Amino acid sequence: MSKITLQRRDVVGTLLAPRKPNLLVVGGLGSPSWDIAATDDNPQDFCLVGAMGLAVPVGLGLAEARPNNRILVITGDGEMLMGIGSLSTVAHARARNLMIVVLDNEQYGETGGQPTHTAGDTDLVAIAAGSGIRTTATIRTENELNELALSIHEIDGPAFYVVKVTPDLPGAVYPPLDGAFAKDRFRMAVLKDQIT
Repeated sequence: MSKITLQRRDVVGTLLAPRKPNLLVVGGLGSPSWDIAATDDNPQDFCLVGAMGLAVPVGLGLAEARPNNRILVITGDGEMLMGIGSLSTVAHARARNLMIVVLDNEQYGETGGQPTHTAGDTDLVAIAAGSGIRTTATIRTENELNELALSIHEIDGPAFYVVKVTPDLPGAVYPPLDGAFAKDRFRMAVLKDQIT
């Protein structure tokens, strides 16, 4: 197994660099949301700062409600493990506009760095594939990451990727923490062409 070298914040920056106007991003609890906020404070990002296990279900709901948008869920391994059953629903729904990226640092970074099951034998990509998601992969290199970033707007989903990142946690950069404001801002950004 190769040594993990990808830094989480750099990964998120790379993923969002080729962003097009129709991309909606859902951030999982904690560090993934901080990484998204550090990259760009975009009203088309909806960061779940207190809803562990719900990033993928929220992303799937958006994908089904907004078929002309691309939906990118960026979450962590701990949060994904809590919502693992949602992968079967994603596979069943076959939302072609949905991509899920798990930043896997093999630990619960928000609660002290305890190892998650991905530090052992648990393989999230195998679980996603076993659930019926046809496009899956583990990303370990910068070249693989760059290819993934270029595919966000093109890939026929649902797609599921695990990006192995170092356990280093950069400083927190918070998205809007006022839930009502965050929801209204995201809603206005998503529905901007429909609100008069």
